[in-house]
Amino acid sequence: MIHVLATVQLHEGKRELFLDALRANLAAVRAEVGCVLYVPCEDIATEIPRAAAARPNVVTIVERWSDLEALEAHLRAPHMITYREKVKDCIASAQLQILHEV
Repeated sequence: MIHVLATVQLHEGKRELFLDALRANLAAVRAEVGCVLYVPCEDIATEIPRAAAARPNVVTIVERWSDLEALEAHLRAPHMITYREKVKDCIASAQLQILHEV
């Protein structure tokens, strides 16, 4: 099982445009072979000790894939290429943290 944390830092004022495109792409991603979980999330402010501060212009996509090959196929999927083109002007930076269970 592969776990992915995709952290996307958005340009100021681009959050809703980004989220609209992301939501429009969810069904296609979730229908991909090997997709177990694909959930966009946002930070919340809490009083929990050691919790990071909320970042208003960050969206984190929590993903789970059956294997690395499924993740790699996802990144090459035509709907992902189209999606990335739609959101490129919204994104200041993005990072993928790819994990597996130990």
